[in-house]
Amino acid sequence: MNVGILGTGHYVPTKVMTNKDMEKIVDTTDEWIRTRTGIEERRFAEDEIDTSDMAYHAAKEALKEANISPEEIDLILVATVTPDTPFPSVSCMIQDRLGATNAAALDLGAACAGFVYGLVTATQFVKAGAYKNVLVVGADKLSKIIDWEDRSTCVLLGDGAGAIVVGEVGEGKGVLSFELGSKGSGGKDLLQNKEGFMEMNGREVFKFAVRQMPESTVNVVEKIGLQKEDVDYLVPHQANIRIMDAARERLGMASDKMAKTITKYGNNSSASIPMALSESVKNGNIKDNDLIVLVGFGGGLAWGAAAIRWGV
Repeated sequence: MNVGILGTGHYVPTKVMTNKDMEKIVDTTDEWIRTRTGIEERRFAEDEIDTSDMAYHAAKEALKEANISPEEIDLILVATVTPDTPFPSVSCMIQDRLGATNAAALDLGAACAGFVYGLVTATQFVKAGAYKNVLVVGADKLSKIIDWEDRSTCVLLGDGAGAIVVGEVGEGKGVLSFELGSKGSGGKDLLQNKEGFMEMNGREVFKFAVRQMPESTVNVVEKIGLQKEDVDYLVPHQANIRIMDAARERLGMASDKMAKTITKYGNNSSASIPMALSESVKNGNIKDNDLIVLVGFGGGLAWGAAAIRWGV
């Protein structure tokens, strides 16, 4: 069975925080943020909007694009590190709100790599014949864990959600290969501290990411007997434009062959890859039969990549 993506969706809050706005809150400058991260603005959810709300809106859009009713969903997987509450899970919340009455529901956590883990997990369930249609959502309200006294991290983060529907696709299409990995010894470099705020050793994370992202991309492409030059489009975790460009350059890819939503949305953790994927599909950057690679890394440390032949 060939298993791939039937539809995509994403949601971003309406509240825009520009770098100029950030200058009023923390000791930083627009020039410093842009040159070091590539971020010009980000979105923050209002107090009354939580992770499950954003996940719900992204999921609705993905279901509509896939032409799948909520009742046809067998399983909901939500990747998040900022659930509304420890329990019930975000997946259960949106299962109820969507009316997906036949779906099991599960949250999973692999930080910024969580969505790729969710995609791979969904693919295995469908390949095994256990489920037919799986909804995978990446959603995070990172504004809940921002330390406004840490100017090196608070300028990076934004809120949002992205979603896909995974199911059977045509011959030669879908998820062709994947790679998942972890390095628990690096967990101290990117974590949620005891105060509940995000904490990061930027230097160590940068070194890890610029090595792991291109390596994982090459690995998943070579698993299917192809080369890095065969990749049509790259959808990386939107962590930092310098990390993204370093990975892209090591792959020898042109700038217009990589999704870049970081400029207007910042780093959205679990939501970053599905948001960038959904936008890239809708603006025509990803076309039928393209070979695309999704690749992410995050707290854990954890990473994941998937090679996909686009189309249904």
